[in-house]
Amino acid sequence: MTVERASETSHQLIGLPTLMTLAFNGQDLTPVADGLMQRIKVDPNDVYALMDMAIIFIMRGETKLAMSMKALALQNRQIYQYPRPAMPIKIRALMIAGPGDLMANSPFEFLIDQQPVALDILYVTPAMGLPRQVPEHDVLIVAVGESDSNLALLADLEAALANWPRPIINRPGRIMQLSRDASCALLSRIPQIAMPVALRTHRSTLEVCCQPQQHARSLATQLNGIDYPIIIRPVDSHAGQGLCKISTLSDLTGYLVNAPENDFFVSPFIDYRSADGLFRKYRILLMSGKPYLCHLAISQRWMVHYLNADMLDNATHRAEEAQCMTDFDDTLARRHAKAFSAIYEQLGLDYVGLDCAETRDGRLLIFEADSNMVVHNMDPADKFPYKKVQMPKLFHAFTQMLAQRSGMNL
Repeated sequence: MTVERASETSHQLIGLPTLMTLAFNGQDLTPVADGLMQRIKVDPNDVYALMDMAIIFIMRGETKLAMSMKALALQNRQIYQYPRPAMPIKIRALMIAGPGDLMANSPFEFLIDQQPVALDILYVTPAMGLPRQVPEHDVLIVAVGESDSNLALLADLEAALANWPRPIINRPGRIMQLSRDASCALLSRIPQIAMPVALRTHRSTLEVCCQPQQHARSLATQLNGIDYPIIIRPVDSHAGQGLCKISTLSDLTGYLVNAPENDFFVSPFIDYRSADGLFRKYRILLMSGKPYLCHLAISQRWMVHYLNADMLDNATHRAEEAQCMTDFDDTLARRHAKAFSAIYEQLGLDYVGLDCAETRDGRLLIFEADSNMVVHNMDPADKFPYKKVQMPKLFHAFTQMLAQRSGMNL
């Protein structure tokens, strides 16, 4: 369905960054949700209310209901105008997104915060391709992320965008190479980095190891030499969902009993503790090959996520992160300059996130390369004043990249 047939509305999106920031800061979204539901009762085709309500339902864990609302909205409208900034517009960007949940698309909306960018979001599905007419734009951004469910859509987009008349950020065919096993195959050949093998395997292969002794096979036999301890996670899982360290056969048996999925990625566990016994994980963005530090998470636990890394309550850790951001270009970025350059060359993506660390022998340890990583400025200023300096610099760099690809001077 083309944009011309979409129902007109005076409303606009509240948008993912605003809604997530409210939730992140502990504010009750009930009044917002009540207002949106009232709008939907008055006008069941209020597509902007449906899309915002879908975000709230996802954050509440009601994903099935959220996807129903989103599907209803997309039946009526493909293109959504994102709230315009209160400043003169210098770049018009069109972002192509898919129909899935919050992890299905790159959240580029966060990156245009307080930037002179007008953003329109065009949703496509395997059954609903590009419309005949799209808004005028200076640059096209592909936000559809790599996943099993998005592969067909990305393949369709790769063909559809072959002769697109505007510059494109992140070609779909390149995004398709970001699966854990494919990206590992590309990046593990770089001498300056360490990236554990990511082997995709089926439940049945792992269950053979859990059979009675006379019928069981060793893990290494089943997994091409990968042996305990291992890291296992369901395919297409993110943010630590279903991620577990397995050290024994008993651990593996218990994991499979409780895991409903059938397909998994398995990797050897690498102990990346620093000399002080703490684990440090960096989130770095490569934009046109240049690295930018988004955060440094420091934890006593091997499974490091920023929200579980005690950063909020540990002033010492925050001080280290602040110093790391200040010195990044002269320390981590310089130490691994060859690695970052090689990653950019191998992946061929204008924008990609890296979750990474450093090995004890000084190499860059890559856990994941993904275009969908959340990069935000939601952390409270009283605890993280240094981020209120760092993140706008990163957002400005994103805008500069859009301008450069469009042939503009800001």
